[in-house]
Amino acid sequence: MPLSTKPIAIIAGAGPGTGAALARRFAQRYPVVLLARTPSTLDPLVHEINRSGGSALGIPANVAHTDQLFSSLTQLRDHFGAEPRVAAAIFNVASKFTRNGFLENQPDFLDSLEATARGASNFSRAVLPLLLKEVDDTEGYPPTLIFTGATAALKGGSGLGSFAMSKFAVRALAQSLAREFGPKGVHVAHAIIDGIIATEKTKEYLNDRPDAKIDPKGIAEAYWFLHTQSRSAFTHEIDLRPYCETW
Repeated sequence: MPLSTKPIAIIAGAGPGTGAALARRFAQRYPVVLLARTPSTLDPLVHEINRSGGSALGIPANVAHTDQLFSSLTQLRDHFGAEPRVAAAIFNVASKFTRNGFLENQPDFLDSLEATARGASNFSRAVLPLLLKEVDDTEGYPPTLIFTGATAALKGGSGLGSFAMSKFAVRALAQSLAREFGPKGVHVAHAIIDGIIATEKTKEYLNDRPDAKIDPKGIAEAYWFLHTQSRSAFTHEIDLRPYCETW
């Protein structure tokens, strides 16, 4: 049986750090559907949100694989009904990050581009029809699609060609979708995360200055701000960085 007829939020890339912070923040208002590649990433977060009074459904899926995304949508509809209402969708899937010289790189140079660009495209194609159905809901916030980007979306770095191409591609898609679907009432936004995010994996970096890393809770609050903007004042791109980051 469906959990709720309320609008939901879908987060692709609900891993530790930013994804988990986004899930917790949006779960304060909506039931959340969390997509990640491994159940071990999802299960503790889903349990935490449900135990704290929210509603969360975790679905293991790699959104770059069309069949897995289709299966996810089937599970979503089984859970929330044939016509789920989607208030917000966030593409937070990480790009493969390796620093290698171009000539020394392995044959998988395009892997990051393939996974991220195809994943962003698949995810957008799946959620936009659902977001469009919420445009006329005058009681809620404008339906929102947000993409997580990085510094590499603006400039390619030495040895980061594969990573930069993937981030450039997602930014280009976000711009195109904003220009196509913004006039139809869907808020499409792109967030440039410029700095090291404070996670368990990065705890040894800059450990003498804990506030020199980006707090995932701060990212989540910024995304919530984007979601709650009026149709008369949409922000397409926002950048977030610690106070000490050089740019």
